[in-house]
Amino acid sequence: MDIKQDIFTNASLSLEQLQERFQTSLTEGMSQDNARTILQRDGLNEITTIRIKWWEIAIRQFKSPFIYLLMVAAVIVYAIGEHIDAAIIVGFVCINAGLGFYQEHKSERSIRALEQYISLRSSVKRNNVWQKIESRYLVRGDIINLATGDIIPADLRVINTNHLIVNETTLTGESIPVLKYGETLSLPPENIYESHNLLFSGTSVVEGEATALVLETGPCTTMGRIAKLTVETTKESEYSKGISRLSKFILQMVLVTLVLLFLANLIIKGDNADIFELIVFCIALVVSVVPEALPVVTTVSLSRGAQKLAKQKVIVKRLTAIEDFGGIEILCSDKTGTLTENSLNVTDYSPNFHQDLLSYAALTIAETVEKVEPFDIAIENEVIKQQILSEDNLHRLMELPFDPMRRRNAVLVRDDSKTIIIVRGAPEIIIALSSLSDIDRTGVEQWINDKGKRGERTIAFAKRVFSKDKVSISPEDEQGLEFLGAIAFTDPVKPSTFHAVEKAKKLGISVKIITGDSPEVAGAVGVQIGLINDPGLVITGSALQNLSEKERAEAVRRYAVIARVTPEQKYEIVDILQRTFVVGFLGEGINDAPALKLAGVSMVVESAADIAREAADIILLQKNLEVIIDGIESGRSVFANSIKYLKATLASNFGHFYAIAIGSMFIPFLPMLPIQILLVNLLSDSPMISIATDSVDENEINKPGKYEFRDIVLTATLFGVIVTIFDLMFFVLFMYEGERILQTNWFIGSILIELVFLFSIRTKLPFFKGTRPSGYVLLLSSVAFLATVLLPYTVIGKALFHFYPPSASHLCIILGLVVVFFVCTELVKFVFYSTPDSHEYNKI
Repeated sequence: MDIKQDIFTNASLSLEQLQERFQTSLTEGMSQDNARTILQRDGLNEITTIRIKWWEIAIRQFKSPFIYLLMVAAVIVYAIGEHIDAAIIVGFVCINAGLGFYQEHKSERSIRALEQYISLRSSVKRNNVWQKIESRYLVRGDIINLATGDIIPADLRVINTNHLIVNETTLTGESIPVLKYGETLSLPPENIYESHNLLFSGTSVVEGEATALVLETGPCTTMGRIAKLTVETTKESEYSKGISRLSKFILQMVLVTLVLLFLANLIIKGDNADIFELIVFCIALVVSVVPEALPVVTTVSLSRGAQKLAKQKVIVKRLTAIEDFGGIEILCSDKTGTLTENSLNVTDYSPNFHQDLLSYAALTIAETVEKVEPFDIAIENEVIKQQILSEDNLHRLMELPFDPMRRRNAVLVRDDSKTIIIVRGAPEIIIALSSLSDIDRTGVEQWINDKGKRGERTIAFAKRVFSKDKVSISPEDEQGLEFLGAIAFTDPVKPSTFHAVEKAKKLGISVKIITGDSPEVAGAVGVQIGLINDPGLVITGSALQNLSEKERAEAVRRYAVIARVTPEQKYEIVDILQRTFVVGFLGEGINDAPALKLAGVSMVVESAADIAREAADIILLQKNLEVIIDGIESGRSVFANSIKYLKATLASNFGHFYAIAIGSMFIPFLPMLPIQILLVNLLSDSPMISIATDSVDENEINKPGKYEFRDIVLTATLFGVIVTIFDLMFFVLFMYEGERILQTNWFIGSILIELVFLFSIRTKLPFFKGTRPSGYVLLLSSVAFLATVLLPYTVIGKALFHFYPPSASHLCIILGLVVVFFVCTELVKFVFYSTPDSHEYNKI
């Protein structure tokens, strides 16, 4: 029978059934020959994934329609002798490729972070002899021994234990270690949290020892599945998707227009058409319409955003994540250690508790130098806080360890005159073993119920006094106890969490808690931070799994708190949300790594596991979640400025492109020389690039930014038509003045039109109501304005670019047309952004 089955089924099989299924001996272990055969069949106990070569990642950076467009433009410009322009375009491409290569290559490092969770050597029983072997040689069916401090090397079924406590935080996110035992479960557990006799690779032994059977090794373990999800998951940013679609549109539009333009010129001009000059002219047109400065605008914007966040001690691992921040619609967060402090604190005591309750509770703490059990740590901290002195005359004689079946433990202490047994455990068990009046019992039970609804954990204490000569205890002694009281504990919410959630709501971001903790605790946190108004409005991972695909998708969107989720379920939840929304995910454990890798923007806190840090885009060096909101605001500024550039450059380029295309068919000479077209690009690009430093209107920050392809194209087309109309006005006014006069005057007019259009399109408000332009925008625009107007009067302008100095009257006409153009764009902008449809394009 194939034993590569769901690991949970092994929890309900008897030891005899397991021995037969795995062809091993629970007493003598596996034979060396059988182990060698299985090792050859299943492979080493290692996490392996498909490794992608670095050069494959590098080549992949150039597989983009926008990159194709830029590279074609670079080759064309170089061919016509404009080597500097070609070098600039190639430089832009290399910057983009370098960023992309870094982003993807870091994914390969994730595997090394996982490998540390496979211990180097294990104690295994082969041929009835215990021996130490490298853990990579473990196979299914091996019998191994575990002790305190061991990292569990594979997925295991416990055979027998001696007070085995395991830390499963790396997988579940639960801060409280779990006690394991060897008894067979009556039914297979539904998840990790119910797997009391199963151990999982990557977790660690906090206390005790055990003998266990190896169920799964290598990639088939729980850790192996996480590795596969994490390392082999790839994602494409919203920015990349938007630019890719836009690039395809530009490429298709330019190619179709050029073919029609070339054929129309041949038909209209016939034998008078200069084929070579027409080809060079078409080539220059291609370059003129490509937004070649977009990579620089993006790089400058992202770098400024990264520097701003660095001052707040935030490490940005993937630069483009800053812009993706701006598009976040749903922020998913783990709870333990992220929203909460990941430490238990004593919060309250039950009604009428014994005055010495805390002193007795302190006697139940483990007698180890370093405390590892969260309840022990919380009680010890409270004892120190209240300055309760220990009684030196009390000495611990023995202890009955915690038993999950009994749900309690007990200690026996002695002083000079008597012996006392102190029992600690689940409140309902301790109450049942104690003598309480009906009124007291009802009061305590109501208190415990109230604490449970608030997500607080409770444990109860009781005692029984014996004569001084008693030296041992048994379960039979735990009867007729004196109830001392119960103590409530909670994992407190970080103060920064309240502010972060409040700000997120103001920014239009939905926050979801996705945690491995219990529904009660998760619901209580959800109520505390204002996500839900009823702690019962929580759904569990198991409940989600039982829903149909359609119902599951609806539930994931509807519930703000999802508890008891496995790593695979976290991954699926993020996957479902990302089909409709842009998702940011905040976590810190190994169990968060797959979801972190998949999310549009992944964030971790400083104390996160190595694998989580490797998978993340953003690392918060300070445990202050408000920096996430600052990051979102920075991202929205970057996004808004990128959209400004796209709309400004595409409208200008489209307008000039169509004006030249139309004019070339009716004007007996080229309306602008190829070298003049390239100079237009050079002079207008500097102010365009400075838009990366521009200030942003508040209404642009208060909502998630999205690459609305239709909005960008419609805006560029609408304003491009206005640019085309004014370009044709230049043709009509100056075409009969001579070739050089038209070319010069339109050269000046086209650049000035682009400059004033930039100041109009940079805000959706009337230009005088928008935020003040940045100093760089004002400076570079002024420099470009002066260079454009003065260049035709210089020797270089006349000799190299074939300009003719415009007369004073012509210069007045040019400036007058530019002013009229600015007024027209402001009026059209006011109408466009006031219509209901425009809100549809920009809604969240």
